[in-house]
Amino acid sequence: MPGFEVFGDEEKKEIQDVLDTGVLFRYEFGDQRKGVFKVREFEQKFAAYCGAGHGQAVTSGTAALKVAMIAMGISPGDEVITQGFTFVATWEAILEVGAIPVFTEVDETLNMDPHDLEKKITDKTKLIIPVHMLGAPARIKEIMTIADGKNIPVLEDTAQAPGASLDGKVLGSFGKCGTFSFDSVKTITTGEGGMIVTDDEELWRKMSEYHDHGHDHAVNPGGRGGEGRSFVGFNYRMMELQGAMGLAQLAKLDDIVASHKKNKKALKDALTEIPGVSFRTILDEKGDSASFLGFFLETAEAANKVNAILGANGAGAIAFGANTWHFYPAWEHLLGGKSLCTSGWPFASHGGKRRVVYDADGLPQSAALMDRLLVYQVPVILSDERLAEMLLAIKKAVGY
Repeated sequence: MPGFEVFGDEEKKEIQDVLDTGVLFRYEFGDQRKGVFKVREFEQKFAAYCGAGHGQAVTSGTAALKVAMIAMGISPGDEVITQGFTFVATWEAILEVGAIPVFTEVDETLNMDPHDLEKKITDKTKLIIPVHMLGAPARIKEIMTIADGKNIPVLEDTAQAPGASLDGKVLGSFGKCGTFSFDSVKTITTGEGGMIVTDDEELWRKMSEYHDHGHDHAVNPGGRGGEGRSFVGFNYRMMELQGAMGLAQLAKLDDIVASHKKNKKALKDALTEIPGVSFRTILDEKGDSASFLGFFLETAEAANKVNAILGANGAGAIAFGANTWHFYPAWEHLLGGKSLCTSGWPFASHGGKRRVVYDADGLPQSAALMDRLLVYQVPVILSDERLAEMLLAIKKAVGY
């Protein structure tokens, strides 16, 4: 990880196809583009890869979350449950549609704890967004059982886990829909970009129209249909250059995952020598995208000592307990209800009354895990020299 490590002639060829037409817009210009519709082709091939009936490309993984929620009818005041260990985009998108994020604990999968999920469901819960964090599956089967029992839809945030699966079923295909990110540091990248996959044709149609200013896509072989509009929309269109990149990168995804697995194994084997080390729970090793390697020490103090040694020897890990982008207690703008809107929206109503207040200490189980957690982002290409450097750093940490 990430996909830019394997940029090559394939990406250049796909991009050149677009440049040769002179058409960067994903719709219209049928004569000029000579049958080249890269975004549409990317949608179809990505959906097929996921085992889903439909794909909707958008400008980012964040946009994917918003477009999906709008199409699903999520509205101001609705509660949407997600987890307290995720990238900020997950809950930013919830707030963006006016809904209220409710956060669950994570367990040793580093994903949503189904037991805590059950506790957080209320009559206002309209959607559940489990996140397949750091390339590996959440307990999505248990989550789906809980959600189905309450008749609550599930949207899978699969931004960090393209290429991953659980018991042979691709992540993102369990719920009502699944969202993906292709930003510059994702497993496959289009620079910026995202995708939503679903088997629900009506839901896909709504997403397709909403992301293009509400344009009628009732007949959509690359055009916009009859130019009518059933509802207000916005602009989250992916352009043809991004679709071209996506096609080339998608063709490499299985090879990327295979490289991840090889490199992850080499690092994990070395880490087992550190006293007291344990590893993140992976529900299906075969289905792991292996883009990250998460490991725990017995105490926070031990984790800090080990990482200090690793860092001093050129192989420091990510300490997510101190990370400001991915873990609940560090989201000072969420906890403080900080907004550019003079009314305080979305944290306050237009009358100034706070809609929601968050407690920095509200997820103690997750905090206890994060304090002991270290993570390596696994590269696609790992030279013998770099691997040797990392293995030596790990060996020096054995006697911490």
